[in-house]
Amino acid sequence: MTNTAVLLLGANLGNEETLFAQVRELCGQRIGTIAAQSKLYTSKAWGFEHKNLFYNQALVVHTQKNAHETLAECLAIETELGRTRSQLAGYEARVIDIDIEYFNNDIIETPTLQVPHPLLHKRKFALIPLCEIIPDFVHPVLHKTQQELLQIVVSG
Repeated sequence: MTNTAVLLLGANLGNEETLFAQVRELCGQRIGTIAAQSKLYTSKAWGFEHKNLFYNQALVVHTQKNAHETLAECLAIETELGRTRSQLAGYEARVIDIDIEYFNNDIIETPTLQVPHPLLHKRKFALIPLCEIIPDFVHPVLHKTQQELLQIVVSG
């Protein structure tokens, strides 16, 4: 069975374009076929202050893996590309971050994985690239399209 994972890449340390190219290559090798990718977007840090802009890109990946296997591959790719996770609470600058925004139309709530991403509907930096590649995809919990969610964030 083929699953569809929607991933969001984020980074603000290093050469983001090169890192994202490496992520796409590794995702293609280890997770599945990249069916769509947004362009790169920039935004200010969200949830903390940092002088560097963040780069974000959304990917749609068709995979034979389940959601937890996909998460394990994402975390392994992050580590391979130099991400070290701080034990401190809160947000911080990062070399690379790969979030699973959606996995099919699944709703997953485990200690290690929450899908849809629990803050997605509040994050303009995530919704803009998602609107480029899956504008009419309906959030399985909130029952709104990506375009509708973005409009709420922009007007709210």
